[in-house]
Amino acid sequence: MSTASTRLPEDRYGRSSDERADRTLKVAGVALGALFIAVIAYFAYTYIGQNKISAEVISFDLSDDAVKVKLAVEKDAGASGYCTVRSQAENGAEVGRADFRFDGDATRITEVVTLRTTAPGTTAELVGCHAD
Repeated sequence: MSTASTRLPEDRYGRSSDERADRTLKVAGVALGALFIAVIAYFAYTYIGQNKISAEVISFDLSDDAVKVKLAVEKDAGASGYCTVRSQAENGAEVGRADFRFDGDATRITEVVTLRTTAPGTTAELVGCHAD
């Protein structure tokens, strides 16, 4: 006895609709994957490539109502922006926070800034820097 095939001859009737749907899904998946990778690459480039200002706290002097912070700022020539500095009390409460602007053509700036505090501070912390 022979078994009858349930498949139609491909030469006569073409591909089945399931095979066409599988190919369409594969093409759509590859296209969406490429789009996803392109979006991730764009956001990574704008996050890394646009950071034009960086800084670090060199030293700080404490007093009862202020903290003098010596900042070293590195930036692109002609870039402008600001750095945020904060101070905390011994118990961890924030007693002062301020933004300090940096602009001009110099690529490295070392400057002493004064952060006013509401109570005696024990630290000076650089929160971050942002370009305009």
